[in-house]
Amino acid sequence: MEIKLSNCNSIENGNITILENCLNIKYAINGTGKSTISKAIESHISDRLNSTNQLLNLKPFKYRGDKETNNPIIEGLDSISSISIFNENYIDQYVFLQDELLKDSFEVFIHDEKYDEGMQKINEYIKVIGDIFVGNHEIDNLMSDLLELSNCFGNSKGLAKSSSIFKGIGAGNKIQNIPEGLNVYKDFLQNKQNVKWLKWQMSGNEYLEISNICPFCTNTGIEEKKETILAVKKEYDSKLIEHLNKVIDVIHRLSSYFTEDTYYKILTISQSVDGLKEEYEKYLLEVRDHINILYNKLAKIKTLGFQTLKDFSKVKEVVEAYKIDIEYIGHMNSTATSEKVGNINGLLDSILEKAGQLQGEINKQKRHIEKTIKEYNDEINSFLHYAGYNYQVNLEEDNEGNYKLKLKHNDFVEDNITNVKLHLSYGERNAFALVLFMFEVIKNNPDLIILDDPISSFDKNKKYAIIDMLFRGEKSLRGKTVLMLTHDFDPIVDIIYHLPHKFQPVPKAAFLENVNGILKEKAIEKKDVKTFLEIVKENVFSLDEDINKLIYLRRLFEVNEDKAEPYQLLSNLFKKRERPEFIANGISRPMTEEEIEIATSIIANYIPNFNYDSYHNSVADAHNLIRLYEKSSNNYEKLQLYRIINIGNSKNEVIRKFVNETYHLENDYMYQLNPCEYQVVPQFIIDECNKDVIDLKQTIPV
Repeated sequence: MEIKLSNCNSIENGNITILENCLNIKYAINGTGKSTISKAIESHISDRLNSTNQLLNLKPFKYRGDKETNNPIIEGLDSISSISIFNENYIDQYVFLQDELLKDSFEVFIHDEKYDEGMQKINEYIKVIGDIFVGNHEIDNLMSDLLELSNCFGNSKGLAKSSSIFKGIGAGNKIQNIPEGLNVYKDFLQNKQNVKWLKWQMSGNEYLEISNICPFCTNTGIEEKKETILAVKKEYDSKLIEHLNKVIDVIHRLSSYFTEDTYYKILTISQSVDGLKEEYEKYLLEVRDHINILYNKLAKIKTLGFQTLKDFSKVKEVVEAYKIDIEYIGHMNSTATSEKVGNINGLLDSILEKAGQLQGEINKQKRHIEKTIKEYNDEINSFLHYAGYNYQVNLEEDNEGNYKLKLKHNDFVEDNITNVKLHLSYGERNAFALVLFMFEVIKNNPDLIILDDPISSFDKNKKYAIIDMLFRGEKSLRGKTVLMLTHDFDPIVDIIYHLPHKFQPVPKAAFLENVNGILKEKAIEKKDVKTFLEIVKENVFSLDEDINKLIYLRRLFEVNEDKAEPYQLLSNLFKKRERPEFIANGISRPMTEEEIEIATSIIANYIPNFNYDSYHNSVADAHNLIRLYEKSSNNYEKLQLYRIINIGNSKNEVIRKFVNETYHLENDYMYQLNPCEYQVVPQFIIDECNKDVIDLKQTIPV
């Protein structure tokens, strides 16, 4: 696919090509716009799917004064509807959580098509249980009410003093047994809105002293009524009445599920004027135990499935134990309860009839999960081992049935590492994140995968281990549409030059350059990746201008550690010395005529008719050098010529360091692109050199 970008940050216009179902490496120096390409693609897809305007955030600042024109545009993504991007945002959002390495590990590692098939077969055997619970509001309400009444007892073994039952009826039921003198308020106290009324009545008491008029009825003679009004606050606590109402309400809702005798006794206790006697409390605790037994049985049956059965070797015994024997839950042994329990037990019997087949499917699903976990653990841990990381991972199941990817250190495998970010270095975090991203992408299978400068932070010995994991493993990004943006040349060397036969389909690589906002790409093939020595030899014979050839010839001698007569003579030439000097061990002396002749004859093998004096005149001619500088279309050549033109170099320390390092032996990489064919020198460096050259032209006599 051909992607065209316009007005996106530093990219005024540009095209890149992405071959589908293939790894596409875009190599570029920093500042070219790699991250802009990634953000533009992501924003465009988001805008299209979610009706947002994220792409506008990439509008170049120089155009932001006008909202209507020069807005960002990206074209050529019609076939892309989903993308996954590895960048800092991914690391921040999805990996290295407090208690696991990757968000939602179950979905990434366990949940696949085969898992769903296994669950479907298991659920067919227990479907009858699901059917009776799903959408059955009567059973849901029963369970909800049982749980609520159980909670009214509190969490202690006995009756907690903080519980609703103790607070509501512990001191006696004053709603059914209104204290003497307060019967006038009976209709209000026994109304469903009694709590609201009590709060209203008590809040009005603070106005009793303002006037002789009643703040409630505005009648006179308030003094005669004050004692009765204030007695309500003395006898009643609205919060305690609220607890009492809650208990009474849930008892009424469960009335048909208690035996008549139990319901009558609970009601009698709740209405007692004497509060909770010892025998009342023991009776209520016995009722609570029966409530809990029934609720727990129903809760277990409701969750009957793979998670609740997988840890047992005999499913039949487990299902048999789920059956409810209502005879031994005497307080709940009513007609209504017995009917529902009988239906549920009948369904469990139907499951028991096929317990053998159910056991087989559960065992099959367990083996699949165990095999899946082992494969992922082995694959990730193998990568960690061969990449030199002293860690291992383990996909574990917690007590709630959740699968989480945990990290351990090889020196202490007894426990998991929590708060992983505190323990891993920046490079280690990136390595883990990349591998986890890969597995998530395999699961989600997006149309386009973008890796935004993924491996530049790694040591050389780890880079290939990561590349191998990402693009060659059985579970990898192989065969997917991947755009890898990088300023690291090592992947080009490994994938395109050394081992292209190991990567299928064969990846495609290109060099991106951005000159004044115009983005271009140039293909990189195996023949374009060369040793520094090959580049030097090639340029000595292929460049148009002799001075440029001589620059590379000096480098050829330097890279071969041959600093004899030819190297010495060329160094003098570029330093514009009329009389050449021989410098060795920091000591300088004039070169002899014999040394000059030897040097000249060797140089003539590469540059016929070489003569020091004539070339010295050419180098000393500033007009000639500036002509060559302006004629050159390659930034690298410009930089070499700039160094000769302006021996004093730039006034800026950063530019001066860059020029000097580029001018002298450059062998940071064993392999590289020919700088005369690819613009590996940043444009901003050349822009600064251009300024100096213009200034120099003003000082040179015509």
